[in-house]
Amino acid sequence: MATEICNFSGFKIYPGHGKTYIKADSRSYRLINGKCESLFLQRIKPSKLDWTIVFRRLHKKGQAEEASKKRSRRTVKAQRAVVGATLDAIKAKKAQKPELRASLRAAAAAKSKEAKKVAQEKKKAELSQVKAAQKGNISKQQSKGAGKKIQATSR
Repeated sequence: MATEICNFSGFKIYPGHGKTYIKADSRSYRLINGKCESLFLQRIKPSKLDWTIVFRRLHKKGQAEEASKKRSRRTVKAQRAVVGATLDAIKAKKAQKPELRASLRAAAAAKSKEAKKVAQEKKKAELSQVKAAQKGNISKQQSKGAGKKIQATSR
């Protein structure tokens, strides 16, 4: 039994069924029923209708039975060295007890605070020296080299 395939839907057309549509350029199209013929003549794309074989192929429908799903590889986590720290150093830090790490962190924080305090005191001392050297009321811009402001004489 010779079956043909519908040019619109992609379904099988058994003998004694379907219609043959022949265009003016003598190309023939086999259509399974009036619904497919109507949609074909309206020039509607079969790939946009979810019941056609074309749509189902494009959107990978009904292939689950044919081919089993591919297994996804499980990701393996690996530790790597970071810029400024070797892998051995990172592992050694992880192996330390949390109390020790906390105390080291606190000591480092205290050291940085002390350094900041010393820097701020130094800055204050420099500022006081600059103020002493300036004498009188000089604005920031005058100290940077701007000309003196001319007082208004109209009032």
